[in-house]
Amino acid sequence: MKVLSSVTSISIGLLNVFQLVAQKAPNILYIMSDDHSSEAISCYGGKLKDILPTPNIDRIGNEGIRFENAFCTNSISTPSRAVILTGKYSHKNGVYTLKDRLDPHQNNIAKIVQANGYQTAIIGKWHLGSEPQGFDYYSIFPAQGVYQNPDFYQMGDKVGTKFEFAKKLVINGYCDDIIASQSIDWMKGLGKNKPFMLMCQFKAPHRPWQFDERFKDLLKDVKIPEPSNMLDTYKGKGDYVTHLRMGLENLKPSDLKTPIPEGLTRDEQRKWAYQIYMKEYLRCVAGVDENVGRLLDYLDQSGLSENTIVIYTSDQGFYLGEHGWFDKRFMFEESLHSPLLIRYPKEIKPHTVNKKNMVLNLDFAPTLLDLAGIKPDPKMQGKSFRSLFSGKEVKNWRNAIYYRYWMHNDEEHHVPGHYGIRTQRYKLIFFYNKPLRMSGSGDEYASTSWELYDLHKDPLEMNNLYKNPRYKTIIKNLKSELINLKKEYDDEDNLMNESKN
Repeated sequence: MKVLSSVTSISIGLLNVFQLVAQKAPNILYIMSDDHSSEAISCYGGKLKDILPTPNIDRIGNEGIRFENAFCTNSISTPSRAVILTGKYSHKNGVYTLKDRLDPHQNNIAKIVQANGYQTAIIGKWHLGSEPQGFDYYSIFPAQGVYQNPDFYQMGDKVGTKFEFAKKLVINGYCDDIIASQSIDWMKGLGKNKPFMLMCQFKAPHRPWQFDERFKDLLKDVKIPEPSNMLDTYKGKGDYVTHLRMGLENLKPSDLKTPIPEGLTRDEQRKWAYQIYMKEYLRCVAGVDENVGRLLDYLDQSGLSENTIVIYTSDQGFYLGEHGWFDKRFMFEESLHSPLLIRYPKEIKPHTVNKKNMVLNLDFAPTLLDLAGIKPDPKMQGKSFRSLFSGKEVKNWRNAIYYRYWMHNDEEHHVPGHYGIRTQRYKLIFFYNKPLRMSGSGDEYASTSWELYDLHKDPLEMNNLYKNPRYKTIIKNLKSELINLKKEYDDEDNLMNESKN
């Protein structure tokens, strides 16, 4: 049997096309929303579970596994998407901020599975600047895309030689309805003799939270429960908090579709804006859930469910009023934590939950390649978490994760550059507050500072323990672990040595 020939810069797996067919390699349906907090997915059991149930998204976790400790490595859309595709941290794939473009010569999971006989497509939000590589078909938004009557770049409609000059096709309708319909149509047109990988990537519930008309009265007379720390005063946090523009009181009329009333205190502004913000956000989530149901129904009706890996996730977490904030970016739990639900009937038992082991979006590509029987690119920094599918804690799994946010003091939100380590119990964050000549970053504007949180005693991260002498040894050990992680991932710098704290 003839084996596939080697392809430049692509890691070819052991299986060729014919072997994939013979062994019934699994299909992969990767579904990703944008800025979807696990707090707004009812199977995670948060305070919103009865306010807006998400039965279709829940179905993936209920019929498979729910990960309760899944995290991103850089909580911002473009870099996160690059990490997921390449299996490498931002400093290795070259996508640090929203201003960066993914180098089309970078290896990625689509290139690898395509070279190993998979039919591949990406539909919806791409947001990586350059033309998608490794896909037999794409239909993607220019940049962020819009909610109503969106433009699409579609393969085959290029004008000239550069992707930036591609012909744009306007499709009437609501963006996520269109994405689901195009995804189903693509799957319908596939040949039956080869497996597929489809990346279906919704726009919602990204700002400015424009929902379809059919959801306009949803939650109309409902009062949304507030987070207990929505009126946070940020005591003990670094002076960067005085520069932030992430408070609910900073939401714009274009976000809320109405100005915040004048004459209110900061806390009154937050309470007023929160109700409008959350209803708009959740109405967008309702549209995502409905379209996830359409995708799952198609798999059932076409007989594909048994041999298809279905993943639901988001590019990062999102603040739903916690600490009084919206948006993401920080290493605090709400933006660090990502939802992750996986269904694969051949290997994952229904109602499986992994509550403890920490997985990263860095691990997605190696895991999917493992399930497909394909060797990952050796340059990938993540590792397969297939061994966690039993739901039992794996003892030799990672005991700490490394996070880095590079887009220092961006022009709208003013979040400082920082990195840190999270273990099962503690989180240590170093706010180095330097732009490092990153594209999309602003000037130095706040003091260097450290923050330490005991996640067992203080899961809301309200009490910075860094200056508490009782934690001196713990801090020393965490700093040592952080240095080791930076070495492991080849992201070493002198910023910690420059800190006087």
